[in-house]
Amino acid sequence: QVQLVESGGGLVQAGGSLRLSCAASGRTFSSYAMGWFRQAPGKEREFVAASRWSGGTRYYADSVKGRFTISRDNAKNTVYLQMNSLEVEDTAVYYCAAQGRIYSGSYYYNSDPGKYDYWGQGTQVTVSS
Repeated sequence: QVQLVESGGGLVQAGGSLRLSCAASGRTFSSYAMGWFRQAPGKEREFVAASRWSGGTRYYADSVKGRFTISRDNAKNTVYLQMNSLEVEDTAVYYCAAQGRIYSGSYYYNSDPGKYDYWGQGTQVTVSS
């Protein structure tokens, strides 16, 4: 079965950095987009970043631009999220997701959680002041 497993979450002080990893198994996602979403207590799931299968196109939420970087290693079937200059507002459960089909290259198709077919269980990121 397809499985996505996140790792790298934890507790960090504001201004610090963390790198999240998402390892996929059961299917190769080199031809499909992969992304990161997050959900804070009392809030809806929101888009964070996504990477197109080509590896040359990236999408970011305005709230994380300039601070977060998404990357992927297709040979390892893994996607990463490098988070720098973390803020208290970044505290949330971070979910890795992957699409099951090829969509057009647009922000709409890559930022909508409804376009993703596979999800990890999430990893907690807590940023303290």
